[in-house]
Amino acid sequence: MNSDETYDPRRAEQLVELLRALARHIQNLDAEGRLLHESSALLKAIGDIRSELFRYEVRQTFDSPEVAEHRRIVAEASPGWSPDAEPGNDEEDPWRKPDAR
Repeated sequence: MNSDETYDPRRAEQLVELLRALARHIQNLDAEGRLLHESSALLKAIGDIRSELFRYEVRQTFDSPEVAEHRRIVAEASPGWSPDAEPGNDEEDPWRKPDAR
């Protein structure tokens, strides 16, 4: 797996700190009554953080080649199968044995 496909823990910690810093900055501006006066700087900061959050989200949901292959095998082996299609699954609690009731 190459580094473009993953999001390393150090980078995740940096993203968390960016979010916290933005929150502190917004709180400080609000306390000083300057929240709307800094709109262009806030838009830039929010945009930068938004981009990094997007990268994080994409890489967190990335399937490695191994995982993608496993998904393919399972999908290929079980087309149309569902637990409800199994015979005898019309019981209220199918995991219980008949004598356990």
